[in-house]
Amino acid sequence: MDTCTGNCVFCDIIRENDKNKITFEDELVVVFPDIKPASSSHYLVVPKIHILDVKQLNPSHLDLLQHMISVGKNILEDKNCETSEMRFGFHWPPFRTVPHLHLHAVAPISQMNFLSRMIFKENSWWFVSPQYVVSRLEGMKSDKQCL
Repeated sequence: MDTCTGNCVFCDIIRENDKNKITFEDELVVVFPDIKPASSSHYLVVPKIHILDVKQLNPSHLDLLQHMISVGKNILEDKNCETSEMRFGFHWPPFRTVPHLHLHAVAPISQMNFLSRMIFKENSWWFVSPQYVVSRLEGMKSDKQCL
């Protein structure tokens, strides 16, 4: 969970600071379009620190996670996407293709084809909602308080 180093395609994008690829950037995250979009607006919200995947998160990452969710919603709202047409989520390991945490922000879901609907099926074994991840991390926090 270091800063971006090594052989990671997302770390390369962050390090290169390629303004042609990056849609949004702040001190914590970068956002860029997915190279295989599931719909007309499909963005990845990627933390600047290298975290392998969603299963590596712990309660100390709750603020980062909430920020990622907020940024993803803002990006889609800026594209005039309806809230009811937005989908957010993480691929659950081992069902991920890039070993760097990233939140998918996809809209409109009504434009997704059958395969995309399956790949980004909310709360499936392979794709989980941000709310699931938040509740999982909050549960970890509660478990530690009970010890």
